[in-house]
Amino acid sequence: QVQLVESGGGLVQAGGSLRLSCAASGTIFNINRMGWRRQAPGKQRELVAAISTDGSIDYADSVKGRFTISRDNAKNTVYLQMNTLKPEDTAVYFCQLTNLLSNGIRRGDYWGQGTQVTVSS
Repeated sequence: QVQLVESGGGLVQAGGSLRLSCAASGTIFNINRMGWRRQAPGKQRELVAAISTDGSIDYADSVKGRFTISRDNAKNTVYLQMNTLKPEDTAVYFCQLTNLLSNGIRRGDYWGQGTQVTVSS
């Protein structure tokens, strides 16, 4: 099992910044992918950003140039620096970890409890 503990959400004005953190513990494979998804009221959960242990990164088009994902492999922690926040970024942000085999096969998806990010206009 894997436990994910998120922190850093809150209320910020448009144009402001927030930094989310997610610390993972438990059975974590040497190869894994950590990231953030968000869900706004009435909408589906969507990918925000993800980063693998080899450093490969994906961003949603809507956050490119504004958000930066990074990770500390030694601490099994992923960070999301969010700059130039917009009201449409308002959502619950969920941390996700996927354990991977060396051939890329997924071996478990784990989720944090979610942290609220609210951007006022």
